[in-house]
Amino acid sequence: MFSTGQLIFAGCFVLAFIIIMIYSYRKDITLHRKYYRGSLYILLAFTVFVALLFALKSYLHP
Repeated sequence: MFSTGQLIFAGCFVLAFIIIMIYSYRKDITLHRKYYRGSLYILLAFTVFVALLFALKSYLHP
């Protein structure tokens, strides 16, 4: 499906992207702690809400 060159490029791209994201996050960690306090609870609430929607859909739709 993919050539060897495409697979090598994809692997290098993913690796570089992850490294850059880790570097950026580490650089801004003090700002994250200051401005995004409590965002984990919002993520948790959103995840629970979506899970409840799927549960409700499977319960109501036979």
